[in-house]
Amino acid sequence: MNINATILGQTISFVLFVIFCMKYVWPPIINAIEIRQKEIDENLTFVKNAKEDANLTLKNAQDHLNKAKEEAKSIIDQVNKHRMQILEKAKAEANDERIRIIEEAQIEINLRRDIVCQELRKQLAKLVVVGAEKIIQRSINKNINNDIVDELITELM
Repeated sequence: MNINATILGQTISFVLFVIFCMKYVWPPIINAIEIRQKEIDENLTFVKNAKEDANLTLKNAQDHLNKAKEEAKSIIDQVNKHRMQILEKAKAEANDERIRIIEEAQIEINLRRDIVCQELRKQLAKLVVVGAEKIIQRSINKNINNDIVDELITELM
């Protein structure tokens, strides 16, 4: 066999093989590659959209969390303000009650002091009368004594 004929035969076989592959083998392979490429593009688009949705959802969740924190802080501030108002009101009421109790005690003290002073004046008047009786060495009528004592009490007041 001749080398040129062999090379020519192999070249023709190779060209026929390439034509056969281009006509029957490559179109299904190219078609499968294109389909796979479209699927990959669609998946990438889906992933991109999902990532954007996840970021948006995360942002919304963060916004809701911030709002909840602000509302909680506002509620805590209101509670503290209300607590301070209640404490101030309780202090004011306690002070008013203290003043009222002191005034009532002062009135009671004054009333008892007046009663004690009156009793002391009566006893003093009786002692004065008894002393005067002893000095005079005579007995004075009790009705007159009572009148004298009442007059002394009135004068002493």
